[in-house]
Amino acid sequence: MKQILLVFTGGTIGSVATDGTIDTTSNVPFKLLQLFEQQYQNHKDIHFDTLQPVQILSENLAPATWELLIAAIESAQPDKYDGIIITHGTDTLAYTAAAMSFYFHNLAIPLLLVSSDYPLDDPKCNGLANFICAVEFIKQRIKTGVFVPYRNAGQTMQVHLGSRLVCSLQLSGDFYSVQNNSFMQFDGQNFTSANVFPAESRKSTQQDAAIDRISLKPQFSSHILMIKPYPGLDYSNFKLDNVDAVLHDLYHSGTACTTKQWGKNHSLLEFAKRCGDLGITVYLAPAIKSESIYQSTRELIAHGAEMIWNTSIEAAYVKLMLAYGNFSDKLQIGELINRDIACEHV
Repeated sequence: MKQILLVFTGGTIGSVATDGTIDTTSNVPFKLLQLFEQQYQNHKDIHFDTLQPVQILSENLAPATWELLIAAIESAQPDKYDGIIITHGTDTLAYTAAAMSFYFHNLAIPLLLVSSDYPLDDPKCNGLANFICAVEFIKQRIKTGVFVPYRNAGQTMQVHLGSRLVCSLQLSGDFYSVQNNSFMQFDGQNFTSANVFPAESRKSTQQDAAIDRISLKPQFSSHILMIKPYPGLDYSNFKLDNVDAVLHDLYHSGTACTTKQWGKNHSLLEFAKRCGDLGITVYLAPAIKSESIYQSTRELIAHGAEMIWNTSIEAAYVKLMLAYGNFSDKLQIGELINRDIACEHV
C-alpha cells in the first residue's frame, strides 16, 4: 500500500461556487477524496494522511504561506511517505511550485502540486484528473523531485517540472512549462518522456554536489521588488525603502528600455544607477544566454545589473526571495542564484 501525505491549502480545487461567488470551504477538500474513491479502481491501495496548514484562495498567498507549508510538511516526517501531494490554487501555482522545488531540491520522494481550473462540482473541471495523475506518478515511482500535473482543456495531460512552470496564459486557465517543454505526458495509464533535460544529471558534478551542502532555512525575503516593463514605465514612481533587491522582468528578447530620449524617468539604466547608489542590486530575467545580445541589455550589464540567465521570471523571483531570506553575504547570494538547483535552467 502506498502512503501519501496529502496537504490541503485551499484554492479553486478546495472551493465551491455559491450564488456566483467562488470561495474556499472546509468540506470540499475531502470531497476530492470521495471523488477519487469513486473514480479510481484501486483506491484501496492508497492510504492518505491529510494536513490543512492554510485555507486560502491562492491570490491571497504571501511568502509566509510557504514557510507555514514547509513547516507542516517537515513536521509530518516526509521520509516515511512514498510521496506528497499539495492541493493549490492556480493564480500563484507557478510561484509555489518554484518555492517547493528550490527548498525541497534534495527530497528523496516525489512532491506534486495539484490544482483545478474549476471547482470540483463543475463537470468541466480538471482537478480530479490532475489528482489521479499525481497519485499514479507516486504509485509508479516515476521520479523524485517537485512536479505539477495539469491537463489543459482538450489536450493531453502534462507533467511539468515545478521549477519550470510558468503562470497561466492571460484570459485562460492553461498552463505550460517555460519554452513549452513539459517533463512528461500521461495518457491515463502510462507516463512518457516529453523532453530530455541534460541538467538532470547535474548532481554528478563536483560543483553541483556542493548544492547538497547548502543549508537552507524556509525563509523567503518579502523585500524583493519585481518590476514588469511596459511602454511609458516611469521609474520615479518606485520607492526603494526596505528593498533588498530589484528583479526587473524583460521583454521576450531579453531587453528593456534604456534610452533617455523620453526622459530619465523612463530609462532602466538610470534606475539601475539609482539603485546602485543605494547598494541595491538590480537583477534581470528572463533571457537566454547567447553570444549576441541587444545593445540595451549589454549596457545594463556594463552598469552593474546582473542577469539571471535561462530561468523563468517566476523561478528567478522565488530564488531571489530564498537567497536574500537565507544569506546576507553577496557571494553566498550569488552562488545560490547562479547555480542550477532544481533543473530550472533551460
